[in-house]
Amino acid sequence: MEKRVIVFLLISLAVIVGYDYLLKEFGLSPQSSQQQVETDPSEKGEESTRQQAPPSFPERTLQSPSTQPAPPQSDKLAGKAKGEEKAHRAVSAQDEQTIEIETPLYRARLSNRGAVIKAWELKRYTTSGPTGSQPIQLVYEGGTFKAPLSLTVSDQGKTDALQQGLYRVSQDRTYLDASNPTGQVIFQYEDPVNHVMVRKQLTFHHDSYLVDIRVASEGLPASIDVNLGTNFGIVEWGEGFIGLMGAAFLVDDKVVKDTPDTEIERKGDVKWVALQDKYFLSVLIPSGASAAIAKKEGDKLASSAVRFGPPPPEADLSLQLFAGPKEYDTLKSFNIGLEDTIDFGWFIFGSWNFVKVVAKPIFYVLRYLYEFTHNYGLAIILLTIAIKLMFSPLQYKSYKSMKQMQVIQPKVAAVQAKFKDDRDRLNKELIKLYRDHKVNPVGGCLPMVLQMPVFVALFNILFMTIDLRGAPFVMWIKDLSVQD
Repeated sequence: MEKRVIVFLLISLAVIVGYDYLLKEFGLSPQSSQQQVETDPSEKGEESTRQQAPPSFPERTLQSPSTQPAPPQSDKLAGKAKGEEKAHRAVSAQDEQTIEIETPLYRARLSNRGAVIKAWELKRYTTSGPTGSQPIQLVYEGGTFKAPLSLTVSDQGKTDALQQGLYRVSQDRTYLDASNPTGQVIFQYEDPVNHVMVRKQLTFHHDSYLVDIRVASEGLPASIDVNLGTNFGIVEWGEGFIGLMGAAFLVDDKVVKDTPDTEIERKGDVKWVALQDKYFLSVLIPSGASAAIAKKEGDKLASSAVRFGPPPPEADLSLQLFAGPKEYDTLKSFNIGLEDTIDFGWFIFGSWNFVKVVAKPIFYVLRYLYEFTHNYGLAIILLTIAIKLMFSPLQYKSYKSMKQMQVIQPKVAAVQAKFKDDRDRLNKELIKLYRDHKVNPVGGCLPMVLQMPVFVALFNILFMTIDLRGAPFVMWIKDLSVQD
């Protein structure tokens, strides 16, 4: 029996490897491509598009952003950085202007119309496009929805003015690196007729996806919404049954992952508000916000915002923006529960905390093995073998119990036939039979049930973690996160 199993496994492996090899030899193998975000061209009567930049950036690495060395600057960027060490230069508010900020991690483009983010490209993460590999674009550019960092108030006229008005803008530098670690962009809007003033100050950092934001205002209604935008941070709206795409927030120490049918407002102690997909997310981390807002804008379209109540006199609104990958160590370093957006705890319906508890140690072991193999495919194989060896005593006990049940099966059938009309007597005789032969009728199933959370946790890890995105294995397997 054991020899037949070994021969079967060898033949199966040969078929799996040989089949793909023959397809490639005859030119029949389909070309894989990264699924792009699905948009609805009918939304708001406009065609939904996602702007992409030329493929001029290196592939990502699997290190934390804070430990990654900055890429060498080109002569053009170096000269630009030197020239930008001067004082803030002011840009007039006569026309719409585009302001660029570039770090080793991302390139952002902002507009002085509404003082919003127009584009946010991740330089270390790419996707396939018509012209080749292109940086991941986190900003959704289709439709006429609220843009990232736009402001909303209860007065619709003032909201329109704040979102469509031209702000005066000043900027100290464009390219950030170790020698120029921070940069500021300041937007100012004044409407002397309505006695409205708004000042947004954005501080960028060269080694982090975090942006520090301060908003000062005069003449606005009591409550102010700072919008995270629509689908900002959602690259692919997956159809999988693990992990929830769309809005998520942490209010009163409870994580809620839900995109409502219309709009919801969750009041309380708001730690963060996010928009997420499987691998990427954008987050607003406010200080002193009174509510989290989530809204469905359309099919596979969601928006989020944080709401600030009446601030103390002369007090600024303070918050931070994170827009980047779901790297576990990076999210955990914030100590506000952002790592829970990586759904390690799925099991059947909803989350199961026991699976999450099991998943995190397995995740650490997987990365530990990767440090030695430098290949996630090999690390997965070694981890699976280690788990199987760990459970081999349970599996042996399960097989032994099933073998014993097979031996006494004729006697069980005889007892069932003899007492088929007497249910109580049948149960007593079966229990006596099992006891006499020292057989546990559930002994074959119980060890398998104990192993289930571990293998479900392993599946969750392999499905959800960004570490496997773009990670090659061998031969034709260039990306362990996509279907073969």
